[in-house]
Amino acid sequence: MITEEIKNYGYSGIKRTLISAEEIQEKVAEAGARISREYEGKPLLLLSILKGSFMFLSDICRAVEIPCEVAFMSASSYGSDTVSSGNVKINLDLDKDISKYHVVICEDIIDTGRTLACLCELLRERNPLSLSVYTLLDKPSRRKTDMKADYSLFTIPDVFVVGYGLDYAEEYRNLPYIAEAELL
Repeated sequence: MITEEIKNYGYSGIKRTLISAEEIQEKVAEAGARISREYEGKPLLLLSILKGSFMFLSDICRAVEIPCEVAFMSASSYGSDTVSSGNVKINLDLDKDISKYHVVICEDIIDTGRTLACLCELLRERNPLSLSVYTLLDKPSRRKTDMKADYSLFTIPDVFVVGYGLDYAEEYRNLPYIAEAELL
């Protein structure tokens, strides 16, 4: 991981860059190739948990070289806070039957694991052919559940991060890299 000076897009509060845009794209290409190999010839549904993972899903989708569909859900345990409340709320649910798909959840970050564990339980009840989790960022030091990703692109320390879809008060999502943010 790098800590070089980088364009801040007009945002204050960026302490340092943790993962460059180039490092992200390299790992996304590897993940896309892995998904392509694993699910070749199988009905594949890539699932984004909005809002944070929309960029990750978009890039993964372009890196996957087999037919696939995409879907979106929105769930939150943070609200407008920076700490998970532990209460998971489904804001947007799937509008399709997933029982005929191998579902790959493309998640932005696994922190406490509460939200994702709840979503995985809900999705398993809908009987997908298989369910796996690919996460951009894994922060195991904060885990409150036994939730583990099937594939993690990066493991990060216990710092508050923004960029590449991740936000602080709905800002910073447009950064093409992952940065540690200073909470203002």
